[in-house]
Amino acid sequence: MSKSYFILIACLLLTSCTQTPIYSNFGDSHTSSNQLPPDYQGFEKLIQHFAHQVKQEWGDDNYLEAGKHRYVKYIDGYRTRAHIDFDQGKIYVSTVAKYQVKQKLTQAIVETLLMPADPSQVDLFSDKDIPLKGKPFLLGQVKDQDGRTIEWQWRANRFAEYLVDNKLKLQKRDYANVHYVVINMVKDHLAQREYQYAQLIRNAAKRYDIDEDLIYAIIKTESSFNPYAVSHAGAYGLMQVIPKTAGADVFKLVKNRNDIPTKNYLFNPANNIDTGAAYFHILKNRYLREVKSPTTLHYSMISAYNGGTGGVLATFDNDRKRAMRDLNSLKPNQVYWALTNKHPKAEARRYLQKVLHFQQEFNKGNL
Repeated sequence: MSKSYFILIACLLLTSCTQTPIYSNFGDSHTSSNQLPPDYQGFEKLIQHFAHQVKQEWGDDNYLEAGKHRYVKYIDGYRTRAHIDFDQGKIYVSTVAKYQVKQKLTQAIVETLLMPADPSQVDLFSDKDIPLKGKPFLLGQVKDQDGRTIEWQWRANRFAEYLVDNKLKLQKRDYANVHYVVINMVKDHLAQREYQYAQLIRNAAKRYDIDEDLIYAIIKTESSFNPYAVSHAGAYGLMQVIPKTAGADVFKLVKNRNDIPTKNYLFNPANNIDTGAAYFHILKNRYLREVKSPTTLHYSMISAYNGGTGGVLATFDNDRKRAMRDLNSLKPNQVYWALTNKHPKAEARRYLQKVLHFQQEFNKGNL
């Protein structure tokens, strides 16, 4: 892009834009944290094998796998599954088993209600049972038929038996009969999850001199505070960190390590939040250190977390030095306009809008 093009943008913005942009909330996103291409092959092979096993039991049209805002776990030879929709606040436990239907559903309900807060203990891409130990991740997010929270196995068993006896539904499909129950999460389930990680966010913000509201907004955008979040880009956990890009940078430049974080390392919430915050430290003090305006830097860091530093600069010019000059010559609201309208990736345009919206939301809630 030419310099004259951005002069034209600047003129238009001075007459048609306010200094403070209006933020919208829409779209999904995934972390593509810098310019190094991630190695998808191992993860994709795992997904392909997993998909084959699931489709044999559920059929192609009813295949479902874990995502960023969705928890999905299969057990019982892939015949029984739990699906948590964190955006809608719904838990679906279903089975295509032909025999012992109630027993299969009861087991899956109990394992879901008591699944551990540490996702590294659960293999999402196999049919292994879930270990029931430690504080349940869903504690406070679901209540039983008596309105009680569910922390112990006896109460989880009691609620599961109540559900299969009173709330069991049947859906007839071409490939099988699906028996299932639906569990409503409490209205403030998101706030319950946020509370679990408040101290970790606060510590990481202080450790790396990053705004607490920024970390909060990134986690809400990336995963809806789902520590089990995964993506096809090979990103893991609350802040959706990719091991071979942002993870590798943090290990090398912050932790002085020569390896890269493992999946289990990033599934640990404390490690994940620390790594995501540390990557913002790298963006702020290394990749984008030449950005002069604090507000422009803030916009650029958010955009770079999703679409890479190269994506931010490419919005302004293909030559990185000229791009940085252009970036620094524009006012913050002009940079915002460019990043949300002219960024090479549509996803990154939406991402900046969404994160800023959640930052505002966080700050309103803390007034």
